Amino acid sequence: MSDIRIGLIGGTGLGDALQDKEAAEKGEAVEVETPFGKPSSAIMKTNWQGVDVCILQRHGPGHVLNPSSVPYRANIYAMKSLGVTHIVASGATGSLREHIHPGDLVIADQIIDKTHKRANTFYEGAAVHVEFAEPFCPVMRDWLLAAASRLRGDSPSTSTTHERGCYVCMEGPAFSTRAESHMHRAWGGDLIGMTAMPEAKLAREAEIAYALIALPTDYDCWKPHEGDMQHLLSEIIGNLKKATAAGVALIKAALSDVSLLKEKKSPARDALNLAIWSDKTKTAPEGV
Repeated sequence: MSDIRIGLIGGTGLGDALQDKEAAEKGEAVEVETPFGKPSSAIMKTNWQGVDVCILQRHGPGHVLNPSSVPYRANIYAMKSLGVTHIVASGATGSLREHIHPGDLVIADQIIDKTHKRANTFYEGAAVHVEFAEPFCPVMRDWLLAAASRLRGDSPSTSTTHERGCYVCMEGPAFSTRAESHMHRAWGGDLIGMTAMPEAKLAREAEIAYALIALPTDYDCWKPHEGDMQHLLSEIIGNLKKATAAGVALIKAALSDVSLLKEKKSPARDALNLAIWSDKTKTAPEGV
């Protein structure tokens, strides 16, 4: 495919960083109405590295939306309506593994969904079952990892980017108990966060390719931490700033070469081909 438009969904830290002065000066803020209400924020339509991009702040201006309150359906619907073909999402996470250090980046490859309060489908009037064995687009993951490799070649001191990781998405807004944190590790989780679901699933239903850059800020509570909570908070903020800067650098490096996305079609682009099980003559027009 030749027409590429990238949606950038910024979470904690990266949401503000993506809405930088340069983007604002070159771009246009668009308010989008959807059948699911308003998106989290106006969407900034701009151009980075010669690529059309649409930037959304997941938690809204001022970070006022908690993870359970984010209008995920409106966000993805708005991106689709603006012609977005691929979404790069980001989100702050806790690390569940010793080797995934706070301040690193992780290109997630799997997810465990523990959310239970959020609308997680567009199709409430029909039986639509999208294939979701690989929740993050493999083409986009290869694209991001190639960009990370180029960055390492140019600057060996750049932040470490891990090639895979299993993201456990919890409801929140409270963080895990220590027992839960150990359970998530036992399940095979590598990261703990609150926002990747139902976002990734809705993107699949919308036939938009979706990839996630996770930004680990701390080791979650499974690992004992020395010092008081104020010291821990200072560390987390510092790690978030480091990971955010690395995330922006990775996104810009990836946007400098989108040839792989143009040459190789994401499986998500045909997600509905075999997903609709309902007899369309029996459903309301808005159901499917």
